Parts: sequence; structure tokens; C-alpha cells
Amino acid sequence: MSETQKKAFPVSWEELHRTSKALAWRLLELGPFDGVVAVTRGGLVPAAIVARELEIRVIETACLASYHGQSQGNKVEILKPPSMAESGAGWLVIDDLVDTGETGKVLRRLLPDAHFATVYAKPQGRPVVDTFVTEVSQDTWIYFPWDMEPQPTQPIIGIQR
Repeated sequence: MSETQKKAFPVSWEELHRTSKALAWRLLELGPFDGVVAVTRGGLVPAAIVARELEIRVIETACLASYHGQSQGNKVEILKPPSMAESGAGWLVIDDLVDTGETGKVLRRLLPDAHFATVYAKPQGRPVVDTFVTEVSQDTWIYFPWDMEPQPTQPIIGIQR
């Protein structure tokens, strides 16, 4: 967690599934969609859940890197762009989180007509997405289930002292 990120927000597998399904409910009336672009790596699980709920069978990936460890980098590296040669019209881009919005801005240049959706959104990145479910403060670090192992933790009051 960086110096500016003081709050920890652990997300369980059950919570991620429930919130991703809530995202699918929000997207239902906006479709149908031709396919889903899952933003790797964090968007893979939410994209699978949304695709299942909306019965979307065509799934593409966009592979980008902006985090290095637990800090957001200044540069977004495109490791693999989505392979469809379209503007993104009719497509749904799914990621787990929009933080600063830098990854979303790169994807918007690649797929300007796609619908962008995330499970979680921070205020700085929120304008980049069209649909999200849960907003968290900018100074919160979200620990996704794939980032955690079961272990003892301190009560919140102990962390603040």
C-alpha cells in the first residue's frame, strides 16, 4: 500500500461474485452486447461472471500493465490489444477497478465506442467508466481474493493508532 493509500478494503470471492452479478444486472438493459473484452488480469473474473449472467459467449482480452507491485505506474503498457479490428461498438469492456483512469483512457483510445464497466471505482477514475457498482475512496487499496491468503489481522482501531 502506498503512502497515499491508508485504507485497506479486502474483498472475498463471495463478495466479488455478488458485486459482479450486480454489475451484470446494471448492464442487462444496456445490451445485448456482441462480446466482452476482459482487461487482464483483474478483469478476468468479473468478465467471466458478467458474460455468464448475460449469456455472452464471445470473450476477448486486452492485456495492459500499469501496476507494479502495489503502486500505480505513470505509464500504461499495452501488452496485447484486443484482436477485433473494430471501434468497440456493441462491445463491453470489463475490469475489476478503475483507479486513476489511466488504463481506461488507453482502452478508450483503442475502443472508443465500447461500453466500459467496472466493479469498483475510485473518484479520480470514475469519469472514464460508463457503469460501475461500488465506489471507494481514492486512498483505499482494494485487496482482491487472488491477492490474499487467510491470516490474522489487526482490528481497524489498532491500525489507526
